[in-house]
Amino acid sequence: MQNELSGRFLEFGANIIKLTTNLYKTPEGRHIGGQLLRSGTSSGANYEEACGAESRRDFIHKLQITLKELKESFYWLRLIRKAVLISEKNPLLSSLLEENKELIILLLNRSSLLSKTDNLNFSFCTS
Repeated sequence: MQNELSGRFLEFGANIIKLTTNLYKTPEGRHIGGQLLRSGTSSGANYEEACGAESRRDFIHKLQITLKELKESFYWLRLIRKAVLISEKNPLLSSLLEENKELIILLLNRSSLLSKTDNLNFSFCTS
């Protein structure tokens, strides 16, 4: 599972970089692009940190940070679409919105499982 999810986060981050380089070069595009670049690329790094957590509590906390960054990224992606800061013909925006949603759902499901299970180890990072 870790390899699959780590790979998805890596691909997500790479696609965020590609999208932000294609935003319109306006003050708004640069500002929102910078915000998205930070939140969209940090989610994968935070997930990797969670997988190396020193305790269950640390693990849960880092997963919550990952989820927070994904939710922020989702906001910026929606704002880019709403404000038309990239060509509507660019297919990357739609695919990033979909992948962002799926990653949020995956982490919400895992967070829910963690809160219900006291003896859960970090198995979804190492399987």
